[in-house]
Amino acid sequence: MAQMINKVSLSVFLLAGSTAFNPLWAQEPSKVLWGDTHLHTYFSADAYLAGNRSVGPDEAFRAAKGEPIHSAVAGVRVQLREPLDFLAVADHAGALGLMGAYNENDSLIEEDTSFYQTIKGSVIQMLFQRGVKDPKEAGKRVFDNAPLPEIAPGDTKDPVAGAGKGAGALYDAGIVSVTEAHKVSETAWKVTMEAADRHNDPGHFTALVGWEWTQTNNGANLHRVVVSDAEGETASKFEPFGADDGPYPEDLWNFLDETSKEFGVDFVSIPHNSNISKGYMFAETTLKGQPITAAYAKNRARWESLVEVTQFKGDSETHPDLSPNDEFADFEKFKFYLQRPPQGGADYPYVANAGDYVRSAFKRGMEIENTIGVNPFKMGVIGSTDSHTGIPSAEETNFWGKVSLYSVLENKRRDGEPTTGQFNDWNMSASGLAAVWAPENTRKDIVAAFKRRETYATTGPRIQVRVFAGWDFSAEDLANENMASIGYERGVPMGGDLADAPGTTAPVLMIRAVKGPMDHNLDRVQVIKGWIGDDGKALEKIYNVAWSDNRQLDAKGGLPAVGNTVNLKTGMTVNSIGAPEFSTLWTDPEFNASQQAFYYIRVLQIPTIRHSKLDANALGMETPLEGPATLQERAYTSPIWYTPQDKL
Repeated sequence: MAQMINKVSLSVFLLAGSTAFNPLWAQEPSKVLWGDTHLHTYFSADAYLAGNRSVGPDEAFRAAKGEPIHSAVAGVRVQLREPLDFLAVADHAGALGLMGAYNENDSLIEEDTSFYQTIKGSVIQMLFQRGVKDPKEAGKRVFDNAPLPEIAPGDTKDPVAGAGKGAGALYDAGIVSVTEAHKVSETAWKVTMEAADRHNDPGHFTALVGWEWTQTNNGANLHRVVVSDAEGETASKFEPFGADDGPYPEDLWNFLDETSKEFGVDFVSIPHNSNISKGYMFAETTLKGQPITAAYAKNRARWESLVEVTQFKGDSETHPDLSPNDEFADFEKFKFYLQRPPQGGADYPYVANAGDYVRSAFKRGMEIENTIGVNPFKMGVIGSTDSHTGIPSAEETNFWGKVSLYSVLENKRRDGEPTTGQFNDWNMSASGLAAVWAPENTRKDIVAAFKRRETYATTGPRIQVRVFAGWDFSAEDLANENMASIGYERGVPMGGDLADAPGTTAPVLMIRAVKGPMDHNLDRVQVIKGWIGDDGKALEKIYNVAWSDNRQLDAKGGLPAVGNTVNLKTGMTVNSIGAPEFSTLWTDPEFNASQQAFYYIRVLQIPTIRHSKLDANALGMETPLEGPATLQERAYTSPIWYTPQDKL
């Protein structure tokens, strides 16, 4: 049963954090830091192709720090409403910097028409077609000529087998000078690393080293963003590893292992857009169709301590088909595979699969652990943007589009009509943010927080959330100004593992949630529980544990809607409903000490305007079909896991 403590001033505590020393931690993680680990600049081939010709690593870091920058394609000044604490520029490792170099310097392209016969019809061909300098035309050619995949959602064939070599195909065909191409990519990486070191300011702003490993063969999205605690100067000594260097995730993990040992740095590989993986991201087998072994699970868990649960290409928490009893499961769904036809179509409709969504992965991970003794999917969560404009904005009212082409509102229409029902910016989600609890704003501390999973995600607002699980927390602990110290001393934080239950006691969750200083009020706090039933299968349940406006739970634990105060013409929201903060204790009423379980927190904000409705108003149109007029932004915490002693 939830216990609510009202009129407790929590905002200052959560903003500043606790600085009390805890003997269990050399430095107690006490500051919430906001960032984006997934931002593309003009060094990414697709970003350049889609119009980003002016925002590189330097401009991206400046924007993240709150400085105004110039977006050439939109012809305007751009600035975040609130600066970030950290940013990773994560350009695609494959063909890094090549698109701009080859599109603007014909001397780097060798004359050999066999190129077109070798990779006829591929996306790479379209990216590197000479003379295609118009972003609209180039983007159209990419999608109109992308290969048709041979694998459908839910298939069990290896989606990576027979994958092309990406940029390597250019070299094999003779269209690209290997020597010159290598120089271009090497220079782009060096420029990025120099920018990272130049903008890194320990204690104030962290510029993380990062890149993207990009594998989308057969339209199955298996992308990973890699971030490191390395200095840029150190990272300049190795090259980012792409899918053309190794097509399987295991290839990437092996590279990270070798590079970590050689240079004394650490890495985190972060899967993203699992929602469009065709069921492969969190499958019950490896990509090659082999059983998941304990060795594989340990290796994956070592490098993939986090998953990106929300971003521009949709929300990956869960899906109504997988969580039919979750009234908030149908949130910002992206229903387009990265293949031809780009909008899906009769032959390739979107199908939600358990291997696509994070909540299902948490459940499946426990099932696998029950069999092999290791959980391959014990991950924390973060959000990030995947912006290709170089602008790390997850704000509905300050959304500059997935790609620079759509930073210009008029480009979202064709022949004067809205491009509804197609892959465009109106069906993109203005999301998300990565939040970490760390002692200081430094590369080492942030990556260490990633590794221990003391992280959470929001879809854009700066909702501040803390949760600890233990066996004997009290209302006095919750109200204590040193609540965090108590939480660490007698329990575990988000991302942690709860020790075996003492006797028949049920775990107690100590939860605090506060709206962002510039954000709207909160609707409710929920606990999402997953557990292993007596038959070995995972189950889930949602509990409303704190809420606003004196609403009453019904017999099934449901809660009436909070209401909606959005002015659909102006987009303004009145904070006359909801609450600025929640503070609650919750004890699992259905706890079974013999069953594995996880718990994570979902915090919902009151309804606010969606970016597509603002665009519709500006264009004098009704709300485009791609999204609702309003939405409820949210935060998701990393889970806390409970494992019985006999399962350890």
